[in-house]
Amino acid sequence: MFDTLSERLDQVFKTLKGQGSLSEKNMEDALREVRRALLEADVHLSVVKEFISKVREEATGQKVMKSLTPGQQVIKVVHDELVAIMGERNEQLNLAAQPPVVVMMVGLQGSGKTTTTGKLAKRLLERHQKKCLLASLDVYRPAAMEQLATVGKGAGVDVFPGRKEGDPRVIATEALDAARRGGHDVLFLDTAGRLHVDEELMQELADVKNLVSPLEILLVADSMTGQDAVGIAKSFDERLAITGVILSKTDGDARGGAALSIRHVTGKPIKFIGTGETLAGLEPFHPDRVASRILGMGDVVSLVETAMEKVDLGETLKMQEKILSSSFTLEDFLVQMQQIKKMGPLSDLMGMIPGLKQAMKGKSLEGEADQFKRIEAIVLSMTKQERRKHQILNASRKRRIANGSGTSVQEINKLLKQFVEMQKMMKMFGKSMGKGGLKGLLGGMGMPKGLKPGALGGMKFPGG
Repeated sequence: MFDTLSERLDQVFKTLKGQGSLSEKNMEDALREVRRALLEADVHLSVVKEFISKVREEATGQKVMKSLTPGQQVIKVVHDELVAIMGERNEQLNLAAQPPVVVMMVGLQGSGKTTTTGKLAKRLLERHQKKCLLASLDVYRPAAMEQLATVGKGAGVDVFPGRKEGDPRVIATEALDAARRGGHDVLFLDTAGRLHVDEELMQELADVKNLVSPLEILLVADSMTGQDAVGIAKSFDERLAITGVILSKTDGDARGGAALSIRHVTGKPIKFIGTGETLAGLEPFHPDRVASRILGMGDVVSLVETAMEKVDLGETLKMQEKILSSSFTLEDFLVQMQQIKKMGPLSDLMGMIPGLKQAMKGKSLEGEADQFKRIEAIVLSMTKQERRKHQILNASRKRRIANGSGTSVQEINKLLKQFVEMQKMMKMFGKSMGKGGLKGLLGGMGMPKGLKPGALGGMKFPGG
């Protein structure tokens, strides 16, 4: 998400940084380009107008114009305004009530409500130990209830067995009774969608709301619909007073117009974003972190949180010992690759590392991901002995591995060469860490002794 906008803004700020000082003229030229970039990202016109007005007011002030680094000061102003229009901070799910808390999931057909319901229930179960019950109120769409049952099973939560011929209002009240009897903390109501907002749909949702008094009414909106998502949010809010928005399918949205517009236009917070089709693909929406990603500053906090949640600490500590003892092998490398895959799509991770997206400019992220898969195929085609001692890989062994992995001997040679370079780097890294080890490194977050700034940036990773 925001790839196109990030690239355009990067060009604008490079030009500004190149100016010795700022004048009203070059500031206006820059703002014109920022305005164009926002409109191309499908940001709502009213949002663009107010954003540019506030940035102009702040960026042409004496503090910025007389700064020794005016270009960087303007970037800070833009960052702060991006955070402001997206809502300042993450708005958490409100579950502060006597259980079972009712959460209504609403939205148009095809927006991803059912999958998002499963994602949210899975998140509450795994991170907050909440016992959840899912209930489908969609008696119109074929197999809607079966789909929710499948999603619920995948999420590891209970599903209320609704009746296809039933009335959604009756199903909602019966599901609430079942949640009370079952000792559930949260009841999710997956409501029916339509191809467009209509009076019949809204009246049905309003009736359900009046019957079960949901604490949260979350609109699931397809981010790829851009400004249409903003209009949809306004329509649902006018009738139901929604409490928040979840943007789905953000992994397929290169523009990000909906994310930049919804809060400002509707006043309702974006609480989560859907980042993939798997049930683990849901992230809290943090405006400050998103603004940093847009401006190419990365998002180290989210990267660390993702690693802590999805990476096996025991394996990481074992790997530390391997690095310290200089015994890191291709088998260890395979484990590391599999740990990285758990953290999510490569493009998402790259966006969290400061400066990496700019460094990758002109290179295909899909190509990098494909190369990642080819490297994994090569290592998986080796025997355990070959992974543990790559020095025994002779010409005939390499031919066998190439045939088994669908690659070439040249690719295997390239991987081995880069792996040896990596081993050397890790040996140096291990010595610099010393007895403090991983704990010391994470605690200090400093540059290890002997490792000059920029050394990691110049390191070639396999496939790079």
